Amino acid sequence: MASHSQALKHDSDWRSSSGAELSGVDRAASSADLGDAAVLQAIAEGTAQSTGAEFFRQLVRHLARALGVEYAMVAEFAGENRVRTLAYWKQGLIADNFEYDLPGTPCEDVVRGNLCHHPSGVARKFPLDVPLTEMAIEGYLGVPLVSRDGRHLGHLCVFDRRPMPGVPQQLLIFKIFAARAAAELERLRIEHSLVESEQRYRDLFDEAPIAYVLEGVDSRFIKANQAAIRILGLKPEEVAGTLGMSLVAETPENQRRIREALALVGQGASAGGFVVELRRKDNGNPVWVQWWSKPEPDGKYTRTMIVDITERVLMEQEQARLRAQNLYLQEEIKADHNFEEVVGQSVPILHVLENVLRVAPTDASVLISGETGTGKELIARAIHFNSKRRDRPLIKVNCAALPTGLVESELFGHEKGAFTGAISRRVGRFELADGGTIFLDEIGEIPLEVQVKLLRVLQEREFDRVGGGKSPISVDVRVIAATNRDLLAAVREKKFREDLYYRLNVFPLRLPPLRERKSDIPLLAHFLVKKYATSIGKSIARISAEALARLDAYDWPGNVRELENIIERAVILAPGPVLDIDPDVFVPRAVGPQFGDGEQSSPSLEDVERAHICKVLDESSWIIEGPKGAARVLGLHPNTLRSRLKKLGIARPPLASSHGATDGAPTRDF
Repeated sequence: MASHSQALKHDSDWRSSSGAELSGVDRAASSADLGDAAVLQAIAEGTAQSTGAEFFRQLVRHLARALGVEYAMVAEFAGENRVRTLAYWKQGLIADNFEYDLPGTPCEDVVRGNLCHHPSGVARKFPLDVPLTEMAIEGYLGVPLVSRDGRHLGHLCVFDRRPMPGVPQQLLIFKIFAARAAAELERLRIEHSLVESEQRYRDLFDEAPIAYVLEGVDSRFIKANQAAIRILGLKPEEVAGTLGMSLVAETPENQRRIREALALVGQGASAGGFVVELRRKDNGNPVWVQWWSKPEPDGKYTRTMIVDITERVLMEQEQARLRAQNLYLQEEIKADHNFEEVVGQSVPILHVLENVLRVAPTDASVLISGETGTGKELIARAIHFNSKRRDRPLIKVNCAALPTGLVESELFGHEKGAFTGAISRRVGRFELADGGTIFLDEIGEIPLEVQVKLLRVLQEREFDRVGGGKSPISVDVRVIAATNRDLLAAVREKKFREDLYYRLNVFPLRLPPLRERKSDIPLLAHFLVKKYATSIGKSIARISAEALARLDAYDWPGNVRELENIIERAVILAPGPVLDIDPDVFVPRAVGPQFGDGEQSSPSLEDVERAHICKVLDESSWIIEGPKGAARVLGLHPNTLRSRLKKLGIARPPLASSHGATDGAPTRDF
């Protein structure tokens, strides 16, 4: 290899042979005093601080100066037979980039992977390359840009209006910087590919239908995609800094699930598939999501994916509500209702029916009062089935039959884990009655603490399940209540809330006892005889005059329910087509006025009820359940009867404890 000074001298000689001086080209790099090492250093230092487009500009600038040529350019493929320049040095200045076709140019051989050197006569050799011909280019040197895997990326070339004889050292320098240019071009392409890939993934992240959130270990959001922003009710500017835990609904079951999930994440494990109830940040509405979370290896961040399953959960809740409603209605169908229709033509009952027709089309709350057995539930049904809610359910609740500790759960439902034994979410009766009517029988038995929540439903039409969160459940329910107690007296005794009483008593209906509508007794008796004779399979043509007289003479402390029981018993015992009634079945009325009658000093309704229940218990040997139990005779549910016994202070006498069960029915305490 020739010395540096010889190479540069040779370089100077073939430049000066053209007889023309280069305008604007720095000749310092081509001086005889500058060796090959200095040339390498000059080009290297000139490009060291640059990358990308600036690197290519600095490369052609310093390469042209170092080699003492007028033109230098670096280009990449722009198509099968086309290239575009990345940087173009033209007579002392960086010129605009351009594209050109390869065929007919000296660059054609270069891009095929060959080093191409034409010391002179370029314009004559490539007459189709008009720009080179017009510029009268004599010398040309070009090398391909080859990637590490052997792909041809483009080329680096210099050319001049003077001949360019080959100098080995300069060709070596040229190849070195061609390799450097190829590496930079490859790096740019990889970078561009990464940018495009990142943009694609960013688009996928932002536009994905599944919500993604990057959050810190303290659940503080760092970024979230559009789906997460939409599901969680966030504004884009609210994402950074939002605390994820602040969106979690405060229900016992929800908190338990979150604790379990966070415990897994805290251990560095993935947590997946949890169903979590959240609250939207913008309006507080509930949203249910399925939640997956995976911590980063460094433990500083957590990647969370959530899928909105609100529609599915609401559908499941509605299905559960409908199943519960269907089960309730099936139980109602199986229940032995006292009446199939209202029977009577007396003035008192006709007055009641007129009021039923007046109030039924409205949504007003109705309070039905009357003695036990007067048909309060029947009137409630008549109101419902003559209302605009007739196509929605009528849900019946016997408040006296509910255990004190479970009244609230029965009426309003509870969340899973709300209390010991709450192994699943329960839909309450008010939720079942949404869009329809709820009938609260024996409303006076509701505890004071539950009366407050009942008042809220009447006033605001919303409630919370037991153990529920901050989002109340809205319902559209008409309330019909019934009582055989004097609620005003209970209000005075502070046993019933006055505000609740007036909310319920918007439209009061008092049902007359049977003794006030004795003209209806023959109609009721014939109706009931036909009902039970058909059921049993007997043919009974008429009721004897003596039996009708006894029915008319009796005071009926148990009202229509007692009449129904007596008729059913008589039909069972009837030997022929004429129904007679044993006079022994009638209990002499030994007490004074009943509900709504007389003075307060007279025996109260409770006294009458107590006496009647005691008589039936004595007749049934204090057996409560079973076909001949007292509950069956009184037409009450066994639990309701036990509740009444406790309320009325009726205890089983010691003598009764020795009585055995009849007809194989077991003896039961209460």
